[in-house]
Amino acid sequence: MEWSMTTGADAADVLWFLPTHGDGRYLGSQEGARHVTLGYLSQIAKAADELGYYGMLLPTGKSCEDSWVIASAMVPLTQRVRFLVAVRPGLSEPSMTARMAATLDRLSEGRLLVNVVTGGDPAELRGDGVFLPHDARYEATDEYLTVWRRLLAGETVDFEGRHLRSQGGKLLYPPVQDPHPPLYFGGSSEAGQRVAADHVDVYLTWGEPPEAVGQKIETMRRLAAERGRTLSFGIRLHVIVRETESEAWAEADRLIAHVDDEAIATAQRAFAGFDSEGQRRMAALHGGRRDRLVVSPNLWAGVGLVRGGAGTALVGDPDQVAARMHEYMALGIDRFIMSGYPHLEECYRFAELVFPRLRLRPTTGVDRGPARNTGPFGEMIANVRSPAPRVAAS
Repeated sequence: MEWSMTTGADAADVLWFLPTHGDGRYLGSQEGARHVTLGYLSQIAKAADELGYYGMLLPTGKSCEDSWVIASAMVPLTQRVRFLVAVRPGLSEPSMTARMAATLDRLSEGRLLVNVVTGGDPAELRGDGVFLPHDARYEATDEYLTVWRRLLAGETVDFEGRHLRSQGGKLLYPPVQDPHPPLYFGGSSEAGQRVAADHVDVYLTWGEPPEAVGQKIETMRRLAAERGRTLSFGIRLHVIVRETESEAWAEADRLIAHVDDEAIATAQRAFAGFDSEGQRRMAALHGGRRDRLVVSPNLWAGVGLVRGGAGTALVGDPDQVAARMHEYMALGIDRFIMSGYPHLEECYRFAELVFPRLRLRPTTGVDRGPARNTGPFGEMIANVRSPAPRVAAS
């Protein structure tokens, strides 16, 4: 299938990931693991802010710290980076999260993004008190977002649905962003895609091969157009970038060096119990097999052997990684949510090696000119000539 650049994105924004669980030098191992502390999380958030990332995704679930509390702690430590924070329909009332969103948006001066998370692991959901089957959860999400969006838009809400009721609901203090902080949403099932077409601003996909991503984007464009709406598109990927391709693939091997067959089998059995279509598609890329991890040029599924959710990484040298990202942009992807292990070091590495090669929007990246150390014991060449500056592709 051929894709026309006329449907593509001319430039993109890049977000990074704030790991409130599971960061370290290796997957599936305590060796090199990082403690989740306010100090460490603030280092990553400040790095993303300093480097010019558009935003940061905060994970959600029982194995994570609460994303709203973490975002609130990071806001006063940063200046421009946005925080993509999860709303989970079924775990809270829309009026409560509408007030939370408006408050955090005001305190951050418009730096809140909202990630709508409906499903995943039915066992975890039952532990949280959510017993609805898959499609009914999306039906409840539709009602939730109907009420939530109307509240943040300043309406007085009277609503009676199958799952939710509101009588005279009102938000007294509005958010900075009008009519509400942008809604991000990832759902690969038909029920999830219908909700996305009706409500959200940015439709997210996990890092599938470009042809599969292109097909999903075309489906979502059609569904949104039927409703008189348009969507933006984002993709969630890990990244392993090094100055040479051989170094990058060696690092990919090191990342899963402590993952044994028993760990893979245990993880894959757990993921098989999810009712998430997106998780099913991620697992199908590799089938739990080490010999099927390269699923597309420079797209490696090794992370998904033991990690749920986003399971693929772009692996290669800076030019290769940028080329693959531009291929996704040609399909319509205009924002990338990236991560890498460990997240502090990789936040710097990705920005320094790949940002200059990407077509970026003004909202991503900081142009301060070449960095120089001009002291007598710095990096000047014989104390006479400084290194040549790099020129960004954007």
